[in-house]
Amino acid sequence: MKVYGLKSCDTTRKAVKILREKGEAAEVHDLRVDGMSDQKLREWIKILGWENMLNRRGTTWRGLSDAEKENLTAERAFELMRKYPALIKRPIVEDKKGPRIGL
Repeated sequence: MKVYGLKSCDTTRKAVKILREKGEAAEVHDLRVDGMSDQKLREWIKILGWENMLNRRGTTWRGLSDAEKENLTAERAFELMRKYPALIKRPIVEDKKGPRIGL
């Protein structure tokens, strides 16, 4: 099982702790440090929906210009999440069943 998030993110750390307490082998993938492929991000957007994946509550979102926030489409959201990994809701847990946001 792979947990995608940010190592500095409390929510990601809590999820990993819960999974490990349940006996799951949770491998952490830091989206900023380890990066991710365009293919993987596009796959998640297709499965989970960009609206569900885009974190509009964080400081990264609040720091974007109004122009960056306007007229969002799947492609624009992809570009923003690619440029700013903190815009991806965390954690995304991926196992044999596929990806899901949170536990």
